[in-house]
This record gives sequence, structure tokens and C-alpha cells, in this order.
Amino acid sequence: MRKPGSSTALVLFSILVLGCSEEPDLLDPTTRPDAEANRGRGRLDPALVAQGRDIFRHDTFGDEQFWTDVLGLHEVIESSVSPELALQVGLKVDADALPPGLLETADLTDPATTVALIGLDAVVGMRGTVDAGGNLTSVGVTCALCHSTVDDATAAGIGSRLDGWPNRDLDPGAILALSPFFSATQKTVLRSWGPGFHDPYWNHDGINDPVLIPPAYGLRGVPLETYTGEGPISYWNAYVAVTQMGGQGTFIEPDLGIEIVHEPDLVTPKLPALRAYQLSLEAPAPPPGTFDPEAARRGKGVFAAAGCVRCHLPPTYTDANKTLHDPAEFFTDPSYASRGLTGLWRTTPLRGLWQHPPYFHDGSASDLSEVVEQYDAAFGLGLSPSEKADLVQFLLTL
Repeated sequence: MRKPGSSTALVLFSILVLGCSEEPDLLDPTTRPDAEANRGRGRLDPALVAQGRDIFRHDTFGDEQFWTDVLGLHEVIESSVSPELALQVGLKVDADALPPGLLETADLTDPATTVALIGLDAVVGMRGTVDAGGNLTSVGVTCALCHSTVDDATAAGIGSRLDGWPNRDLDPGAILALSPFFSATQKTVLRSWGPGFHDPYWNHDGINDPVLIPPAYGLRGVPLETYTGEGPISYWNAYVAVTQMGGQGTFIEPDLGIEIVHEPDLVTPKLPALRAYQLSLEAPAPPPGTFDPEAARRGKGVFAAAGCVRCHLPPTYTDANKTLHDPAEFFTDPSYASRGLTGLWRTTPLRGLWQHPPYFHDGSASDLSEVVEQYDAAFGLGLSPSEKADLVQFLLTL
């Protein structure tokens, strides 16, 4: 267990991922109130899913108090952030929210165009208020900032939304570092994260150890949502909304030294619908022609024979519903695990694996071939080159 930290650092919100909990027993997910939904049993209420989609895409939970009042990012955006710069730091544009012909005539070097796009609710994961004079008077962020991207159908970074896909182009630290609120030392830390990474504990413990933004799809039947097994999904949603996004809600976690109470609570009442939408997001199927079917069939046999199925149990390809793992069992850097509640690792679900390189919590494997090589070396599997190649083809199908 990590020692409790100081709650005075909670003004230094970063940006994160998913989830929140009504039950503190992290190691027995079957006893939690949402265990049935997380195991995939029962029917998701379509009305609740639709409500959750709106929350996921558009609800800031009142976090404008942080992004506007504390960080002053509305002024930074209005004066300095052109669409070209916004795309460079990984922000995405929802082409379906744009009037016909807008992009053909818009000046992508002018910050006023960014303000106009925010006013149209076309910047994925960012909400703002634009007055009659075209001034951006407030700005906040939503879950979609980190956990949605676009299909690039119109141009790079511009297209239709893909909810649940991790935005590995997004550079949360670089965005935060645009604010004059942070010191030069803090900005150095934020700029060190890089695209696709964030540190959900930095604002509590002051340690700089970012992890990859994970996908928010394929979670139905997976009871623990984070690398270190905190969960279920509503626990992490509340943690992120309150301590990372700066939402106006209540989150209390004595083991992390966090006690934030807000009335009215703009987060907790929305968690059931948000969870329903996230559980409805299916992992994307691999595009046709991106794997060799015959090699993948052989690779499935290698996956079983090499013992991968002991932890990556089909159909969710994780054993997180039964166990968490000691960092000593693995070959990745264990320091991040020691900063959370469990001190352990969750077996990562493999659904949609083809879509989100790099791999491992620290991005230390650039592709699936490197993943296989690292496991083969660490556990002495003795796989031949052809077996490794077949195993990669199988992983591409998940």
C-alpha cells in the first residue's frame, strides 16, 4: 500500500482515463454492486447507454473551475492555439459537427478558428462557451478527450468520432504546460510525458512516472479497469473526474490522502449511466487483410501451448476477475504499481490489441513482435521464429 499523500497538491490536476467504486474491497470484485454488469450478464438499458454517451462526450462535471478559473486555458487558446497547433498536440476535430464547407475556407493558422470550432462543439473532449463577440469565456474537458479519437476520414485528426479508442496522439502534459499556472519545473515534468502518456498520481505524490492512456472499449466482463487493478469502472471514473479533470464532485480515498467533498455533487449521480455506455463499447475488429488467417490459427495453438492462457483467459483475455499479480512476476518496471492502492498488476485484457500500440503500461514494446520477444526471453518459452510470427498473427485477431 502507498503511504497517504497530501491533499494540498490536488490543484495540480493532470488528465486520465476511466472509472469509480461504491465498494472498497479491491481484491474481491465479485462482491461489488456492479459485479453482474461487469461480468457481462444482464442487458444494458438502451436509455441509460444513450445518457451515458452524452455524459462521456459532452459533460465536464463542472471542471471549468479548473481549466478556466485556475489554469486560464481559455485565454491561452484564444490568443495562441491555432487549429494547426491543436492538431499537433493531438486534439481531434469531429467532422460531423462541422457545417458543410467550413474547412475549405477556414484559416487553420488563426486561433479564432479554434475558438469557432470549440463553439461548434467540434473539438473532441473539449467544451467551451463563446460569447456574441467571438470570445472564449470558459473551457472544460470531458472523458472523450483521452478516450476518443476520430477516423481521419476528412484529414489527419479530423473525422467521425471513435469512442473508447485511446487517443495516443494526445499530449496531455503539453496541453497543461500551456498554462501560466504551472512553474517552470512543473512544466518540465509535464512536457516530459509525451503523446499518449499521462501520470494519474503525479499531482498526489510528486513522482513523475507516466503510463499509456488505455482503451475504454471491451470492458464488459472485465471487473478491474486500471493497470494496477483499482476498480470497478465507476471507482476510476470518479477518481479521474474529481482529481484529474477537476470536476465538482465528491471523492474520498484515505489510502491516497484524498478527501474532496463538493455540494452539489456533479459527478456521482452520473456514474451509472457513464458506466453503462463504457460497457457498451465493443473492441474494434481487426481490419480485413491485416493478418494471415492460417498463421493466426497456428498462433492460437502457440498461445495455448506457451501458457499465455493461464493469465489471458478467453473470452476477456484476462484473469482480473480472479487475481492480481505481484510485480516480481513480470519484467516491466514495477515502480508505478507501488504508487497505487494495490501494489499489484492486473493482467491486461487483449481485446482490440491490434489497435493500440505501443504496449505494456510504459510503452516499452513498440509492436506485438517486441511483446512476444520480451515474454519469450523473460519466461524462457523457447519459441522458434515461426512460432513467434504465428503468435503475433493470432494476437492481431483479438
